[in-house]
Amino acid sequence: MAEPHTTADWEPKILAFLCNWCSYAGADLAGTSRIQYPPNVRVIRVPCSGRVNPIYIVEALRQGADGVLVSGCHPGDCHYLAGNYFARRRFAMLQRYLEYLGVEKGRVQFSWVSASEASRFAEVVTKVTEDVRLLGPNRRLRMATLDDAPAVEIVDPSVEAEE
Repeated sequence: MAEPHTTADWEPKILAFLCNWCSYAGADLAGTSRIQYPPNVRVIRVPCSGRVNPIYIVEALRQGADGVLVSGCHPGDCHYLAGNYFARRRFAMLQRYLEYLGVEKGRVQFSWVSASEASRFAEVVTKVTEDVRLLGPNRRLRMATLDDAPAVEIVDPSVEAEE
């Protein structure tokens, strides 16, 4: 059975949905410029932040992510004209839904990062990581694993009938 994490060795797992044109390019620039930021983020490149379905975010939390970051182009700079406006509206609705589910505020965050803002990307990742670290592990929506399940005793009915 797996040992539970203590707060001393626990590091948050953060999933980031990054817009291909701006935020992902900003992350790439941060990497090539050797700007330091926490390694806790796993990136999923999406064509546009407006294409991130809120179900993806909820499912990420269910499958073990401690935090989720969605980052796109600044308003008015979307390569698909209005994708980031759709994302902003969806995110506002999602925040209310997550609050209803009991997910702590700050576990899911949204930001705008352009392709030339490598240092801003590093700041956003650092802030999200620190916010999620303060919240602790995600236990609200996480699916139960086999390690979490109680032991089940299997009773053979034929053995009881013989007694």
